[in-house]
Amino acid sequence: MKFILGIIVVMASVIGGYILSHGKLSALFQPFELLIIGGGAFGAFIIANPGKVIAKVFKGTFGLFVPSKYNKKMYMDLLTLMYLLFSKARKEGLMSLESDIEEPHLSDIFKTYPSIRDNHHVMDFITDYLRLMVGGNMNAFELENLMDVELDTHHHEAEQPANAMQVVADGLPAFGIVAAVMGVVITMGYISEPPEILGAHIGAALVGTFLGVLLAYGFAAPIANALKSKAEDESKFLQCAKVCIMSTLNGYTPQIAVEFGRKAIATDIRPGFMELEEHVKKAGKK
Repeated sequence: MKFILGIIVVMASVIGGYILSHGKLSALFQPFELLIIGGGAFGAFIIANPGKVIAKVFKGTFGLFVPSKYNKKMYMDLLTLMYLLFSKARKEGLMSLESDIEEPHLSDIFKTYPSIRDNHHVMDFITDYLRLMVGGNMNAFELENLMDVELDTHHHEAEQPANAMQVVADGLPAFGIVAAVMGVVITMGYISEPPEILGAHIGAALVGTFLGVLLAYGFAAPIANALKSKAEDESKFLQCAKVCIMSTLNGYTPQIAVEFGRKAIATDIRPGFMELEEHVKKAGKK
């Protein structure tokens, strides 16, 4: 909704201001200028990026139409899931988690939280490191270092679509200049025509610069920033899971471990101490 609202505000402000200034919309309708700018930018985008990044850009852009799934409820689900897993390990031993992490889709604990179970990135992260804990072959320092390496890799991959879109945004004004220059070249062929014809061609050429700047700073750059924010949401979620796991590995009780994880959540969606305590205790009694 916010994404759609932003598009409406940009278009209404730019086009509305132009109309209120007694501008004619027909003068802005220059499909060939748009073809030069849009086609050139899209072609450069294809040249610059591998297929998987191109697919992620389109998928991520369509995903901007819906709010981030990493909201307060999902964090509460994560912390409660961590609490239940750690409580089971504390009562029955780490080996009791083996069936849960080997077949999480059959686990009663994981099935209770489908938002976590169905997120393969999060599930792989949690089960992989719990598996290493159950194996008992790595100390806390080694495990944390491995987590950091994986999180850095994940963050780099997650930001590729945003970086690719930012390059497009940086290039669009230049393609606008290309379209404007080509328009001027065409205008030179009409230099002997009356002023009204010559003026129309000059105006069409200037629309190229206008479109390049508008598409860059009104759409492409904001989309790139929004894609970056989406990537950061998932990275922060994995960071919260990491903090919980490391706290348990360092000997803290399940309640304290999830409290460490709570502190890793952004303040605008972070549950309160008592709110989380009541929530996990209620889940533990089921």
